[in-house]
Amino acid sequence: MSPLAHIAALPVRVYRLLLSPWVGHGCRFQPTCSVYALEALEKHGAIRGSWLALRRILRCHPWGGDGYDPVPPVSHQRDSEPRKRDANE
Repeated sequence: MSPLAHIAALPVRVYRLLLSPWVGHGCRFQPTCSVYALEALEKHGAIRGSWLALRRILRCHPWGGDGYDPVPPVSHQRDSEPRKRDANE
């Protein structure tokens, strides 16, 4: 996890330590939003992971979804090396 992602994870860890025991265990999603946020930060870094966690938290309302909702896998849209052309192209 990047240093910036560690910093972004601090409020989630504080929530889990101090507030989560008082709020209860009635989460609509699996994994819970705090677990989802930590996993998103670990997999996707601070910016995209924070965005994914925020989107998940905003979906957590009575008219939102429920059930199994895993963190999306990391997609490598850009290659680090330019694509080599075949002789047939």
